[in-house]
Amino acid sequence: MFTQEELKKYAETLWWGLSTARTNPYQPGDYVLLRFDTDAMPLAEVMFDLLMEKGINPVPRQNMTANMELSFYGKANEAQLTDIPAGDKEFVGGLNGLISLIAPSSLTHLSGVDPKKIGTAAVARKFMRDIMEKREQTGDFGWTLCVYPTPALAESAGLSMEEFKDQVIKACFLDNDNPPAKWDEIFNEAEKVKAWLNGLNIEHLNVKSESTDLIVVPGKDRRWLGVSGHNIPSFEIFLSPDWRGTEGVYYADQPSFRSGNYVEGVKLTFEKGVAVKTEAKQGDEFVAKQLTLDEGANRLGEFSLTDRRFSKINAFMANTLFDENFGGEQGNCHVAVGASYSDTYAGDQSTLDAAKKEELGFNDSALHWDLVNTEQKVVTATLKGGEELVIYKEGEFQYE
Repeated sequence: MFTQEELKKYAETLWWGLSTARTNPYQPGDYVLLRFDTDAMPLAEVMFDLLMEKGINPVPRQNMTANMELSFYGKANEAQLTDIPAGDKEFVGGLNGLISLIAPSSLTHLSGVDPKKIGTAAVARKFMRDIMEKREQTGDFGWTLCVYPTPALAESAGLSMEEFKDQVIKACFLDNDNPPAKWDEIFNEAEKVKAWLNGLNIEHLNVKSESTDLIVVPGKDRRWLGVSGHNIPSFEIFLSPDWRGTEGVYYADQPSFRSGNYVEGVKLTFEKGVAVKTEAKQGDEFVAKQLTLDEGANRLGEFSLTDRRFSKINAFMANTLFDENFGGEQGNCHVAVGASYSDTYAGDQSTLDAAKKEELGFNDSALHWDLVNTEQKVVTATLKGGEELVIYKEGEFQYE
C-alpha cells in the first residue's frame, strides 16, 4: 500500500499533530496510547518506532476486529455491555497522549445490531473520554488520529484502492518533501482566520443553502478553533455553540457510516435548541435512535466550516475524518449533534466545570456525530448591534 518513505512521512505528520494538539511539550518518559485497527499495522509499527526514538513510552493496543465487535454487540448482556475492567480508569488517567489509526475492515457489519446496545456501551465508557478531556484542559494530554486505506473504505466510497490512497496522500501532504512544514503553513493561515472570527462580536449565525436554513448562536465566552493537530487531516474552523439558540433546518447532503450503519440524507429540524424532528432518506430509524441516546444527543455540540483553499479533499471518503474536511468546489459546513468541545471555551480552561458548562450552554452527551453539508452556501453573521456580515460564501472565508 504505502512505501516505507510514505509511512515515515505519515508517522512524522502524526507526531506533528500530537505535539501541536497538546499545550505542554511532550517529555521523554511520557505515555502515549497507540490504538490501531489490524489493517493499519504497517503504520502502527513505524509510528511505534518513531515514538521510541522520541523517548516516549508507546502503549500499543489493537482494536476489536469487525467479527469481535459483531460478537460483542450482538451477544453481550447488560452487564457485559457496561462492565469496565479494573484499572482502566487509572490507566486512562495516566496517559499523556493518544494516537488512533483508523482502518476498518467493514463499515456495515453492525447494521443488524440494536443501536441501543451500541449506545449503552458508549455511555458506560464516556467517563474515559471525560478524563482525557480534563487532562487536555490542563495541558497534560493530547490526541490525534488518522485513516489508513482499506478495501472496505475504498469500496464504500466508490473509489479504487489507488484512488483512495491518492486522496489520503494529497490531503495529508505526504507528497510534500516535508509534510510537517506544510502543516505549519496551513496552521499559520488558519490562525489568521480564527483571529478574524474571534475578533467579531457575533450574536448569531445564519447558514443558508438549497436545503439548509439554520440559526446557530456561538454563545458567551466562545472561541473558534481549528487545525490544532487533533485530526490528520484537519482544515475545519469550528466552535461549540450555545445549544439553546439553535433554530431551523439542517440537511446533510453527504452520506455517512456510523456504528456499522449507512445513513443518507439526514434532515434535522431544531426548535429552542432541540432537534424535534429527524428524517433520513436511508437509515431513518437508526438516526432517531442515535438522537435519543441520552438527554444531550439531540442538541448541537459543534458548528464548523472548511475553506476549499485549505483542503485538497474532493471525493467522498466514507469516513468522517476526511468527509468533515471536504474541500471540493464549495467547501463544507458540518454540525455535530451531541458532545461539545470544552476547549472552545475562551476563558480559563481549569475553571470550566460541569456547572459552568451547563450555564454557558455547552452540550453534554455520549454521542458526537458529525453531519456534513457540501452544498453552495452563504453564512451570515449578525453582530451584536444588528450589523450583518457575510463571513463565508462560495466555499471560502471572507477574511483579508
